[in-house]
Amino acid sequence: MNIIVCIKQVPNTTDVQIDAESGRLKREGVESIINPFDEYAIEEGVRLKERIGAKVIVITMGPPQAETALREAISRGADEAVLISDRAFGGADTLATSYALSGAIKHIGDYGVIFCGKQATDGDTAQVGPGIAEMLNIPHVAYVRKIEDINDKTMKVERMMEDGYDVIETPVPALLTVVKEINTPRIPSLKGKMAAKKAVIKMLDAAAIGADTQRTGLNGSPTQVMKIFTPPQRVGGEKFTGEAPEVAAALVKKMTETGLI
Repeated sequence: MNIIVCIKQVPNTTDVQIDAESGRLKREGVESIINPFDEYAIEEGVRLKERIGAKVIVITMGPPQAETALREAISRGADEAVLISDRAFGGADTLATSYALSGAIKHIGDYGVIFCGKQATDGDTAQVGPGIAEMLNIPHVAYVRKIEDINDKTMKVERMMEDGYDVIETPVPALLTVVKEINTPRIPSLKGKMAAKKAVIKMLDAAAIGADTQRTGLNGSPTQVMKIFTPPQRVGGEKFTGEAPEVAAALVKKMTETGLI
């Protein structure tokens, strides 16, 4: 059984820049890292491999430089890596991305569990994981914080909720999106780094996964980000001082003037 881990290379959140003309994120010349939530997905995939015996295959969709993220995943314990790269995938929204990734997973085949981070830091939509599951027609559980039990047919997981957690049993294969509470990602070992350096990254284009190019990239994206901007910095508020009756009167007057009351 294969364990699939979907990851994304994103701009480092400490080095985010916006193109003044297009209003979009600058990716060229900006440090890229593995999406932080995906690090927990990688770690859980490796832990599950150590627990039940399986092969961990990490996949990502992106330009050729996304290979560095895949090699880092191998250094953390993944066995194989697949890069889905084609100009036809450029400009993809979450729907087109889910379609391409699901096509690559079908191409790989023999999967039992698919892991994704709960969301990507450059989009925060949390849509791709569930989107992949829907296109593969398999169940999915979001916000997973623990895998209690797993066998060839079912697994039991804990899903984090605002007021506690749910225990859910789901058939296998299934897709899980994980939260940071699920584990602590390991630091790459020297052996892992050597394996990553020697690893052959498998490349798949649109033709290899049998993708319909009308469903990929901009062609397959019903939603498009027209502009990204930095919110204006908040200015300081007005402070009222004095005795309570004076402050109350001044506050009421100010609220009346601004139309709040």
